[in-house]
Amino acid sequence: MLLGELVATSDAVQATAGRLDKTRRIAAALARLAPEEIEIAVTFLSGGTRQGRLGLGGAAIRAAAHVGPAERETLTLGEVDHALATISRARGAGSARERSRLLAELLSRATAAEQDFLTRLLYGELRQGALEGVVVEAVAQAAGLEPAHIRRAAMLSGDLALVARAAIVDGAPALARFAVELMRPIQPMLAESAADLPEALAAAGDALVDQKIDGARIQVHRAGDDVRVFSRSLRDVTDAVPEVVEIVRRSPARELILDGEVVALKPSGAPQPFQVTMRRFGRRLDVARLRNDVPLTPFFFDCLALDGAPLIDEPLERRVVALDTVLDAAVVVPRHVRPTAEQAAAFLERTLAAGHEGVMVKALAAPYAAGRRGAAWLKVKRARTLDLVVLAAEWGSGRRRGWLSNLHLGARDDERGGFVMLGKTFKGLTDELLDWQTRELLEREIGRDELAVHVRPELVVEIAFNDLQASPHYAGGLALRFARVKGYRPDKTPADADSFAAVQRLYAQMTGHS
Repeated sequence: MLLGELVATSDAVQATAGRLDKTRRIAAALARLAPEEIEIAVTFLSGGTRQGRLGLGGAAIRAAAHVGPAERETLTLGEVDHALATISRARGAGSARERSRLLAELLSRATAAEQDFLTRLLYGELRQGALEGVVVEAVAQAAGLEPAHIRRAAMLSGDLALVARAAIVDGAPALARFAVELMRPIQPMLAESAADLPEALAAAGDALVDQKIDGARIQVHRAGDDVRVFSRSLRDVTDAVPEVVEIVRRSPARELILDGEVVALKPSGAPQPFQVTMRRFGRRLDVARLRNDVPLTPFFFDCLALDGAPLIDEPLERRVVALDTVLDAAVVVPRHVRPTAEQAAAFLERTLAAGHEGVMVKALAAPYAAGRRGAAWLKVKRARTLDLVVLAAEWGSGRRRGWLSNLHLGARDDERGGFVMLGKTFKGLTDELLDWQTRELLEREIGRDELAVHVRPELVVEIAFNDLQASPHYAGGLALRFARVKGYRPDKTPADADSFAAVQRLYAQMTGHS
């Protein structure tokens, strides 16, 4: 397929408001692809590239984009993918210049519409509304299968593009190979925010309440003596957390997949700030020294497989029973099963008094829906917080001159793609954090105007706020009141950020508006 055909589909999807119409257009495009093009197209339509980070900064992309466009469409998807792979492999002295040259060469073969598509793709700004949820449904339609089957396979494989090719080319039988597998991490199940504890209990129904640990999410796989630990983003972090490996090896189970958090604790047993825990996952690690300075304690809350039996389709009630049989209680998250409203409230108060940020309310009948948010898991915090994406930042003044300070904050827009801006804040930023974020944001710069430096939407920051209010100043009609930075979340990607739909629900709950 020519790139121009996919660009036309992307443009049509961007101009379409209805989810069903978006799905239909993408499915029609997928059905026309050659087998070897499916993974490329699905990745592009989901807003990414198969190569991931290409080592191209904003300045390099802007410089390459100055080349004139081609007059007619000639680029194929395969040629574009090959060119991006070549760019990603550039290494050593002069590699930045070489990557920019190769990109300019690719863009010189692209029409104006194709150039716009490719640069927005590389900037991470492909706001066409074809986010992964819509693409999942389109793949299902193109393959003649149920979306639930595609979604499940993508959850277990962590690669929708790979699942799409299998489903469209070989049909339902090909999905059988995407199963729970030791040492292949599963996308973690996610939680939505609830306004308060009574609302969460009413939504979850028959439920348990457990402590919400403000640590780093981990998934641990064991096969005999081989123990591997994976991060929220499915990265192997085993070498950074030897304490976790040792604890899991003491379990009587020979095969395990566990879900949990790992956290640095104060001598009192209260959790250290999240940033302290994340020191254990830095780029350059002296593990022995860090283990002594910042010891970690895991707390597990779910068991996804036990001695050859996958448990993700089993109700949570059975999974936590399995968890209790294979781990010492000291490393299992404290919980209260089927509490009354009074018992749940008392549990929340004890949790907060112990220094934790809140509780999770989980439906006991729910399976493990990897990668999904919904009422099955709801988080309740005393202080309201949202995980938002930094879209831009303004230069500081006075003592903050020379630093990027005032952050522009956005929530995921699952319907239209991209992000919905909810406001700005410069509060809560220390000098150390200002220095760090200025470096990190400038590395992600995609352009600037007289007001702000605009960046690739990659950094997730946890924002505390007092209230939400209606606002005509932002396209979404909502704004945060008294927003302040609690801390960056390097363990999270933009896909893990809170959605605008969740923010709208939170506003409705807070104001009583429907």
